[in-house]
Formats: sequence, C-alpha cells, structure tokens
Amino acid sequence: MKKILLFLGLVLITAGIVIGLIEDPWSSLAWVFIIAGLISLIIYFLGFNQNKNSFLNRRSVEAGTNAILSTCAVIIILGLINFLAVRHSLRIDLTENQLFTLSPQTQTIVQNLSKPLKVSVFDPQSKSALEPLLENYRSYSDNFQYEFIDPDIKIDLREKFNVQSKGDIYLEYGDKKQLVRQNNDNFGNSLSEVQLTNAIARIISPRTPLVYFTQGHGETQIEGVDSNLSRAVKSLTDKGYTVKPINLATSGKIPDRPDLIIVPGPTRKFFPQEVTILQNYLKNGGSLLLMLVPKTNPELTPLLQDYGIKLDDRFIIDASGAGSILGFGPAAPLITTYGDHPITQQFSNGISIFPESRPITTVPREGVEATPLVITDAETWAEKNITTVEIAFNEKEDIKGPLNIGFAFSRDRPLAKNNPPGDPPSDLSSQSRLVIFGSSTFITNGWFEQQLNGDIFLNAVNWLVREDEHTFSIRPKEPKNRRINLSHFQASIISWTALGIMPLSGLVIASMVWWRRR
Repeated sequence: MKKILLFLGLVLITAGIVIGLIEDPWSSLAWVFIIAGLISLIIYFLGFNQNKNSFLNRRSVEAGTNAILSTCAVIIILGLINFLAVRHSLRIDLTENQLFTLSPQTQTIVQNLSKPLKVSVFDPQSKSALEPLLENYRSYSDNFQYEFIDPDIKIDLREKFNVQSKGDIYLEYGDKKQLVRQNNDNFGNSLSEVQLTNAIARIISPRTPLVYFTQGHGETQIEGVDSNLSRAVKSLTDKGYTVKPINLATSGKIPDRPDLIIVPGPTRKFFPQEVTILQNYLKNGGSLLLMLVPKTNPELTPLLQDYGIKLDDRFIIDASGAGSILGFGPAAPLITTYGDHPITQQFSNGISIFPESRPITTVPREGVEATPLVITDAETWAEKNITTVEIAFNEKEDIKGPLNIGFAFSRDRPLAKNNPPGDPPSDLSSQSRLVIFGSSTFITNGWFEQQLNGDIFLNAVNWLVREDEHTFSIRPKEPKNRRINLSHFQASIISWTALGIMPLSGLVIASMVWWRRR
C-alpha cells in the first residue's frame, strides 16, 4: 500500500502540473490534483512505517486500501487522458481514399489564416449535417470559427448580414462579409469542401473583382429608388464584387482595370467612340456581358461582328402553354434546355424564364469559340408582328423554334506590347470573353428570384471574371469500388458453404466428440 501511495502522489502531482501548463492561467483543477498528490506523499512518509502492528498495517486493511487506491489511480489516469484528448484531438482517417481528410489545398489555406474567420450558418437545424465538415476545418486552425444561428431569434445578426432566407451561409473576415451559399442555390442542401474553400480563398484575397454597369443609353438603373437591378447588384456585392456605374461618353475611357463590363438592356444608341472603347477593351483580354432587349438597336454592330453575332428583332413567343400554369404569358418562354458550358452545366433540366427576349444567331469567326447557353423548345417561335391582337405563327415572317437566347464566346488574343490610347494595360488576360443574352428583363427585380434566373446571371459573371481560373481544383473523393462480381455458380458455392457445409461440419464434429466421451 505504501508503494501505491507513493505512485498515486507522483501521478496526481504530475497531472496537476500538466493541466496547469495547458491552462492559462492555472485552473483550480490543477491545484486540486497537486494538493491531493502532496497529501498522498505526506501520508506515505509520515504514517505507515512507524508501527507495524497498527490498524493501518493489517493485511485486510492494506488489501482494501490497495484496491481503492488502484481504482482511483485508474480513474484519474483515464480522466487525464480524456482531458488531453479533448484539448488536443487526434484524427486518423483509415479510409483508403482519405474520404474524411481535407485536401492539401484546403489545409494550407486554413493553416495560413492570419486572423479569425467565421462561418455563420443561419439554420440551426443543419448542425448535424454541416458540423462534421466545419469541425474538420477548425481542427487545422484556431482562427477558423463557426456558429449556427437561428435568424428568427438573433434578429440583429440577420439584419447585419441582410439574410434573405433561412439556410444562408456567410463568411466574415475582418470587416469583409461574403455570401457562401444561399438556401435557394441550385447546388443541393449540403455544403461541400470545394464551395467553402474557394469562398475562403476569395474573402482573404486582397483582389476584389470590379464590375462596371454601363449607363447613359437607357439601360436599367442600378442605383436609386428606381433601380430595377437592386437584387442582382446585391447578389454580386454579397459574393464579394465591387459594383459601379460607368458612362463611357463622359469618361472617355475604362478606368481601374475592371474584371467585367455589363451592358444591361440599352434602349438608345452608343456613340461610335464608345463602341471602339469596348472593342479595344475586349481585344486586351477584357470580359463583356451584353443583355439586349427586342425592338432596340444600340448600334453595337462592329463589336458584334467581331464575334459573329447576329441579332434578330423578332419577339420570342412560347405556345406550349407551360408558362400559363405558372401564371406567365406567352411572351415569357420557359427554358429547360441548356448548352454544355461551365455557366449552365449544372442545370440539367431545371427551369428558367426569359421574358421579353429576342433570338440570337451566330456565324463562324476565326479564333472565336461560341457555345449556346439558353435554348427554347420546339413549340416556340420568333414573332415579327407583335402588335397584332391575335398572335399566331406565320411561316413567311416568323422563325420556328428551337431558338437560342444566350451565347458564350471566348477568343485568344495575341500578346501585344502597346495598347490603344485610353485603354487599360494589356495584362488583363490572354483570352477575351463575351456573353450575350437576348433579354435583360430576366434579371430585373421580381424575375431574378424566379427558378434559375439568378443562377444563370451569377454563373455568367463568375465565368466572365474568370473565377474558374482563381479557384482551387479539388476533386471530390469517393469510396473505391470494392464490389466482387460473382457468377451464378460461384454465388451458389458460397451460399451452400455458408448455409449448408459449415453448419453440417460443426454438427458432425460435435457428434463425434460426444460419441467418444459417452
């Protein structure tokens, strides 16, 4: 028993010192362990070796005391191990493809966080689904934090982030806030490592994408009480973009090296000098998003001809009747067919709505790659005479569907040392990109939230500002296929062996043993 007291005292003192070194300042638990250890040592040195015939030295008392002290020592050691395990957890991923281990890119970006980064999930019910992933991130850095928030209770935080719906996920890094995923995004209900890591990379990057909206030609306003693009603009700012208006006629140039210029539904003509500025911007590797409504001619013909774009002034009519079920008229075609392009590749047969749209056709241009984005079905047509009381297809004047409403273009540019006067330097990109839609109404307030409309616009912006070049390529991990394909004969052998031969063999052996012992 004396040896156990000595051992227990040393263990308690060691445990207290370890806990004290971990805690800052030293906790009361550390002092409790140390004091208990000192008492054990004092009893060892003073009480048990003086009288061999004392009650404490009896065999039965010594055996019982040994058992009690051994039990206490085991409990203390297990408690200390668990305490250290909670404070310094160790994760071992034994799966073959490391399914539960973050990619090296993610580990690097999280470990290099220079200040706290917080993930705010505005849906407490998603905790069980998202916490394992977020906890995995947190294990690599104390600067990574997360919180599950009920927006109906914490109204101040809901207003701080301007949360639109339950389930929205935001990042906060210093004074920067960024939307990671909206509850109505077309990416399912789960949050993937790819989404979260690329969102973190964007918010910690000093680079902030700059987007200009042209004004001065009857375009849809982006500022003021009359703004009809406030929802689209807010979605861009929530994702970390800087959005500004620009009047090319008054500025005479494109300042600040923008990542993208958007032309949102002009109704009046551009000056030739403005068209030249946009052409030179594209030639220098810029990106342009055109949204041109029917029955208008913004005089962008030289620019459109560079990419082989031909505009048709007809109005697209949807005669399928599908829109009437949702409360839309024939002038708002429902789209369920999309081109094979990064902008639309995730949409499958999802629905988008393109009201007041015109068809777009193309002719081949050397060095230009054109990909259709939005395609109407066979029950649509392009109507020439929209002013008639009763709209009907006219074979002589109208064009039968399917029709293209959107295209994406890319063109590699030759490297040049000098730039045209008044334009940004030529180091923007080695490739110019252009997206055109035959409608601008589809992203205005009220239509932006409809089905996939907002996703099409935001995906187009992401591609145009080259988010695909600034994202981490993280391949999703999947379990390795370990299935064994057996023939019917092989399966029968295994079945008979497991259900017949093995039990029968056991019965025979047991019978033989019984017979020999009988």
